[in-house]
Amino acid sequence: MLKIFIGFVIFAALAIFVIMKGGDSLDMGGEKHGADAVHAPSEAASGVATAASADASAAK
Repeated sequence: MLKIFIGFVIFAALAIFVIMKGGDSLDMGGEKHGADAVHAPSEAASGVATAASADASAAK
């Protein structure tokens, strides 16, 4: 019983630490649907994908 209690206390402390470090940017709302959903890729990722596809086209 003591091990369960100690495990719970450690888990709760870790969860509070993560929530405090997340600050205002932490979203606990779960999965988003409709107008709240944001599916825009970052510019860096889209630039890399465009460069990769351009290299593949040039190789043919």
